[in-house]
Amino acid sequence: MQFLFNNHKIGTDDQEREQSSSSDRTLANGSNGGEIVNGESHEKADGGESGQGGPKEPVGFWHPSLSKTRLKVFGAWARTVLILSTFILAILSLYWAVLFNVEQNLNSLIVFVVNFETEPGALVGPLITKMTEEQIELNSMPHLGYITVPPSAYNYDPIAVRQAIYDQEAWAAIIINSNATALLRQAVEQGNSSFDPLGTCQIIYTSARDQDSYYDYIIPELTALQTEATSMFGEMWVKQVMANDSIPRTNLAKAPQALSPGIGFSTYDLRPFYPFVAVPAVTIGLIYLIIIAFFSFTFFLPIHMQFITPGEGHPVMKFWQLILWRWLSTLAAYLLMSLAYSFISLAFQIPFSNPPGIETEVVNNANTFGKATFVVSLHYVLNVRSRLISCRYIGWSISLVWVLWDLLAKTWQWLLGSLGQLCG
Repeated sequence: MQFLFNNHKIGTDDQEREQSSSSDRTLANGSNGGEIVNGESHEKADGGESGQGGPKEPVGFWHPSLSKTRLKVFGAWARTVLILSTFILAILSLYWAVLFNVEQNLNSLIVFVVNFETEPGALVGPLITKMTEEQIELNSMPHLGYITVPPSAYNYDPIAVRQAIYDQEAWAAIIINSNATALLRQAVEQGNSSFDPLGTCQIIYTSARDQDSYYDYIIPELTALQTEATSMFGEMWVKQVMANDSIPRTNLAKAPQALSPGIGFSTYDLRPFYPFVAVPAVTIGLIYLIIIAFFSFTFFLPIHMQFITPGEGHPVMKFWQLILWRWLSTLAAYLLMSLAYSFISLAFQIPFSNPPGIETEVVNNANTFGKATFVVSLHYVLNVRSRLISCRYIGWSISLVWVLWDLLAKTWQWLLGSLGQLCG
């Protein structure tokens, strides 16, 4: 018994000595830059080196401890720049490509040339049709796609040509009115001071169809054709008139416009693009609307994820119901955003309730669908949005394929690792 007691006492003394030495080490650590609070040692942030990490003070860019981090940052930076540069070269280049061959593609803009002057001795009609046909045959410079159409195709009715342009059968039409040369000769011979050269020819188009194409390409080409035709005819006509001694010079003085310019072109824009406040609605405004709709995905994603986030105090929603909810909520969001976009045009007094007007006459601010135009415009905006929905569904499909591919790759890696362990 005494032997067991002595052994217990010796063990107790050893434990007390170990505790004493541990306390001494703790005090030593405290004196070397730490402090003891409630019997615990806390190191001070004195800028020294910790036992487990690197230097705590900020270091320079080329510090050796940042070598691996620098390589990682350089790689990520180069990869990001490469992706963005590839996007610029592959996607943005499409905008340059659209206009790269625009001069050569002008002949795709069809312009009807209809000569109603079929009387013998006609001069105006044959001259203009010859000019347009020569441009097509020579093909030496950019030109519109002139097509000579016989007047019988429209039952010899110029109004039917206007209807064809309104129905977008062609981008424009050049009409040579009936008896153009005969009326011009009569004005010179009789000294008709009321003669109007602009009644000789007509140019018909609807600029509201595509204001950019008309003002950038079609109208400048038609204006150049008018100038050339007027110049060529005027030179020929003045020589003929001055060579005819039977025409009294007093008659020429009464009707100088019948001598020069002799002919002219009346321009009829059946549906002008107006008001100009509508320009943003079909150009830059629509572009930003598409951008906002595209990036709205990132705004709605955290909202949708609440249904499948565990730890929120509710069960996780079924996957097919989540997809259905996202589809319906996207449609509703696009509808409301499109409605807000249409309200902007309404607030800036773009007309949405004017009558359609007569199709073959010049009408400003005509609404094809009358009072239903606002609903139709909303449908047009939604039609643009539907393309985004299609793109989003494609994105979902691609992401699903990517997830499946990643899952297969990880499964393959796991199988290879398991086989390696078994063979090892």
